[in-house]
Amino acid sequence: MEHTQSDRIIVGVDGSASSVDALRQAARIAAAFGNPLEVVTTWTAPPVDPYVAIEWSPEEDAEEILDDSIRRAFGEAPPEGLISRTLLGPAARTLIGLSENCFMLVLGSRGHGGFVGMLLGSVSAACAEHAHCPVLIVHHSRRQHGAGNPPDA
Repeated sequence: MEHTQSDRIIVGVDGSASSVDALRQAARIAAAFGNPLEVVTTWTAPPVDPYVAIEWSPEEDAEEILDDSIRRAFGEAPPEGLISRTLLGPAARTLIGLSENCFMLVLGSRGHGGFVGMLLGSVSAACAEHAHCPVLIVHHSRRQHGAGNPPDA
């Protein structure tokens, strides 16, 4: 079956437990529908001291978060055909832009930032309101993970 860009399922991850759960759920949905799965982590370059910038790369940090999230979700056996990439730009705006050409956008309910106890994070709330496709927001599960779902580190 030939796939198009518009039938992919995109999941945004930031390394939080909620986003790793979202990645697991997105993989189940992609497998059930036979759709390609794309995992995205965004990054921005905050203003920093030039001496610090020499030793720190926000893009490399984003790549590490992406790789670690995939390992936490699937161990050493990610789904076949999984596409992963890091993109420059604010998370909400970037994911909303990607939503113009996908089947579904999947996000965790809470990322690393914000206030504990809020139902939705700012990124998931913005995407739920403004995305151009269906959005699934996954709440972190504290249940025991089976062999196919290793526990978060």
